[in-house]
Amino acid sequence: MQAIVNGEIWTMHGARVPRGTVLFENGKIAAVGENMAVPSGADIYDAAGMIVMPGFIDAHTHLGILEEIFEEGDDLNETTDPITPHLRAIDAINPMDMGFQDALAAGITTVVTGPGSANILGGEMVAMKTCGTVVDDMVICCPVGLKAALGENPKRVYGPNKKTPVTRMASAALLRDALARGLQYLEKQARARRGEADPPERDLKMESVARVLCREIPLRVHAHRADDIMTALRIGHEFNLRLVIEHCTEGHLVADRLAAAGVPAVVGPVLINRSKVELMGRSLKTAAALARQGVSFAIMTDHPVVPIQYLPISAGLTTRGGLSEEQALGAITIGAARVLGLEDRIGSIATGKDADVVVLSGHPFYLGTVVNRVYVGGKVIDVNN
Repeated sequence: MQAIVNGEIWTMHGARVPRGTVLFENGKIAAVGENMAVPSGADIYDAAGMIVMPGFIDAHTHLGILEEIFEEGDDLNETTDPITPHLRAIDAINPMDMGFQDALAAGITTVVTGPGSANILGGEMVAMKTCGTVVDDMVICCPVGLKAALGENPKRVYGPNKKTPVTRMASAALLRDALARGLQYLEKQARARRGEADPPERDLKMESVARVLCREIPLRVHAHRADDIMTALRIGHEFNLRLVIEHCTEGHLVADRLAAAGVPAVVGPVLINRSKVELMGRSLKTAAALARQGVSFAIMTDHPVVPIQYLPISAGLTTRGGLSEEQALGAITIGAARVLGLEDRIGSIATGKDADVVVLSGHPFYLGTVVNRVYVGGKVIDVNN
């Protein structure tokens, strides 16, 4: 048994506890509250004067796949075919990437990592803890979605080689074609189960697409501009898909449409300049506009585009655009967990959830705040290593 005592607990699922206790056992939160007796023999950490929060969640990164300092660590984009849904991020993640240390030192205990946006369908994404030496032991959910991309990136990669897509029309057409072929694959499987035909030859690409078509996982669509967001919504409606809009840079222009479709978003990166035409509409007001319409959202770094340790600062900046402090905090804790469909395990301090907890010297949005202690699955992490 482990105990954090005397800290101000920001549970992110109810009222803050001014001076409380959190108990861990077997990697899970056993209890949380005020005036709690600590079992004898418990390993106690006194957090007096500190803030105790759930571990932060970065819902869109390329951690472990695109390393910051080594060219050999760039496994981000398979730029040989615009349709590669069968690629699996788990097969490219290097848990020794120094970015994992940076994440833990900043109190980030969960990330989503996956392929880049060169391809229309890029591959399967992973939700994972940031502590570990073997990827298989770090995974929370695999796959957590299938990466898709609209807009300039696929055009930029394939157009100069006179290979489709050259236009946005072709990007949408390629996506529709892959989904249509996935439906045909599912129908062949159904006919085989009914005894009407032989089973189809195994097709790894279509197996991944089928998971999306069966709504087992969402299609996570890279889309900056409002028109690209609307294309994603249009295709999602046509094929009855679960969607998540990644980046959602001009989401404030179509927030009502996202709300009507019930589609969540992962917004960001926030700490970025207008480095390409799709970022011309970048605004700190995007997240607030989504919140006003009731759209579920998270804040991302897109690491290494923005170094992962700046996730709390990124969330804090959104308050300048109109988000409340609680909404901004939720975008990197419980709100992010809901977008990922993992709120039963992470994102708040509640009995039965994973014991992923961060102890801070002050408010997470303050530049001078120090991370004093991090727990992942109840294990104390040496963040100064």
